[in-house]
Amino acid sequence: MKKVFLLLTFCAALAFGNAQDFNFKYGATPQDSIKCLEQLSAFKLYYDQKSYADAYSYWQYVVNNCPRSWNGVFAYAQAMFDNLIKAEKDSMKREQLIDSLLWSYDMGAKYFPDRYTKGYGLGFKAFNTIRYRSKNYMDAYDWFIESVELEKDKTQPAIWDVFFKTAEQITKIKRDTNVVIETYERATGYIDDAINDAFKGYDKAMSHFDNLNEAWEKREIVENPISEAEYNKRAKALSADTARQMKLVTNYRKTLNNIELGFLPYASCEKLEVVYNKKFENSKDNIPVLKKMVNTLSKRGCMLLRVFRHALEIVHQNDPSAQTAFLTGTLMLQHDSTLNKAIEYLTQAINLYETNEQKIEPYYMLGLAYQLKGSYSEARSAALNAIKINPNCGKAYILIGDLYKASGSRCGGGDMLPYAYNWAAADKYAKAGAVDPSVADKAQEARSGLRFPSAEDKFDRGLQSGASYKVGCWIQETTTVR
Repeated sequence: MKKVFLLLTFCAALAFGNAQDFNFKYGATPQDSIKCLEQLSAFKLYYDQKSYADAYSYWQYVVNNCPRSWNGVFAYAQAMFDNLIKAEKDSMKREQLIDSLLWSYDMGAKYFPDRYTKGYGLGFKAFNTIRYRSKNYMDAYDWFIESVELEKDKTQPAIWDVFFKTAEQITKIKRDTNVVIETYERATGYIDDAINDAFKGYDKAMSHFDNLNEAWEKREIVENPISEAEYNKRAKALSADTARQMKLVTNYRKTLNNIELGFLPYASCEKLEVVYNKKFENSKDNIPVLKKMVNTLSKRGCMLLRVFRHALEIVHQNDPSAQTAFLTGTLMLQHDSTLNKAIEYLTQAINLYETNEQKIEPYYMLGLAYQLKGSYSEARSAALNAIKINPNCGKAYILIGDLYKASGSRCGGGDMLPYAYNWAAADKYAKAGAVDPSVADKAQEARSGLRFPSAEDKFDRGLQSGASYKVGCWIQETTTVR
């Protein structure tokens, strides 16, 4: 019965397809079309039952006789062949199955180029070559390179993982660190772009959410109010969109973290300096190469290297961007004489970055710059902007705590309660540890060194533990007596 239903479904698709597609999507004759639909129906039936050996013969007919009929025959090929290859004991037949799997990605790109691009197909050909024919790693490596240069930030996380591991293998065999460094450069650059694109989609969806909620709140005072059904429909779609974007971010970040860990043995500043010093001399006019050097050295914390500073200066002069402005401003924090320029560059970076997520670190660094300059109120504002974007930005809370702790000369004298500002500082350190476990130890260490008002000073003012207390001077925050 299920088979009959599927056949009828495909027949309905045939009637629609033949009315619009003159390339014989299902077959050149009615008989061919019926045959194709029967084979498709049988393939899907056996595939759903996980009877892959039975499904395979029907799959072969479809891809050889009516490959444009349904993109699912290529989408389902990976799982089918994985099971067939695993079950096959005859080595020659196994190799034939592997050939067919690799071939299916070529055919998917040929017959459904809008869905399966050439770069996508090459990436998964390389992926499966490493899985099933690891000795052919050089073929796979070349396919990986071609794939990622075609797909760029659309490259799948699974492809990046295996691509980088293949580069590690070649590096060990050839003892050439340039291979793994160049792969790292490609991966981090394009993955960063993929993450930023996902955050752009997230920010856009959240903006639509704000507009939707505003329309809902005004429904009683406008002429054509939004209905509850329409509100729920759009809210559901936007929720799904934001969830999808954040899932992309999570997957890409996980992949990037794996690559960062794999790159560690090759990534000391000393090793990178040797490689990049040689490359820099031959690439002073090659901005794309210098960009990759700047990105890699900044990610590895090698910003004090002379080669980094020289490369950054050339890139910023020839192709200024939010990133080069941010890195230039960060470097200038090292010297009091350039603090104003650092603030200028960091502000420029914040204005140039396209997503809120990208602005978190520049806001934090801007806070540090204002702190070093002695502009505490401006430093707090910058830190609060970082927190507004990411409420779990623990280091921004620590920065505010540090500002409060250093306010003795600003918040003393007169009838002000000595060291009351440290109660406010303690609040920020506690908040930092609560929202961000990665800084909990640092926050606790800072909090443990605080000096609080004496019992005598509290008694003189009639203050009891647990009572509310407003810290004055520039802080102007309500805290708790301890």
